[in-house]
Amino acid sequence: MAETITAVYVQDDEDWTITVTGLGKEMTARAPGIIAARDTADQLVEKITGEKQPVTVVHLLGGSALEFTTAYMTARLARPEPEVETPDAEEKAAEEEPEDAEDNADAVPAQPSAEDNDADQVPAAEPVAST
Repeated sequence: MAETITAVYVQDDEDWTITVTGLGKEMTARAPGIIAARDTADQLVEKITGEKQPVTVVHLLGGSALEFTTAYMTARLARPEPEVETPDAEEKAAEEEPEDAEDNADAVPAQPSAEDNDADQVPAAEPVAST
């Protein structure tokens, strides 16, 4: 059966104190922010268990696993996503543009000229004067 380890979180302004208890041992550490505190708790659990056996860790904030989960997930979801640089449209076009357009002359079919388009158009009907 898996051993139960308890990680208790206490907030002190922006910092968190984490106390991990289990297997007859207790370890305490501090971390900046709840996400770092959760990572620190995992490290303390590894030190206590020696990574030998499967364990169940119960994370508590104010005595409640739900309160911890809510605070932790809120912090995780509120983190800004890293900005990904996207090339400008001009840079993309330059990358896609062939180096020598003459080599790719067959790639784009010839387009009708403006004069060709005028010949296909039917002249507009002349307005009729109303009486």
